[in-house]
Amino acid sequence: MGIRERSRQRRERIVGNKAATFQEAEQWDLEYWQAMTPAERLGALARTYDEAKAIRAARRPPKNP
Repeated sequence: MGIRERSRQRRERIVGNKAATFQEAEQWDLEYWQAMTPAERLGALARTYDEAKAIRAARRPPKNP
């Protein structure tokens, strides 16, 4: 899967919030993650890890043969 496909899928999953204060943002964040099942939270962590791994790989200079 290429970066364009990953980006498209990520945009479909993104949930945003606009908070007036840091406390409001923290409360929203806590409620958002607690509303998920442990499996959903683990899946989010795995997707984040995979995305970071893909970004690191894309930034590496190509190996010379």
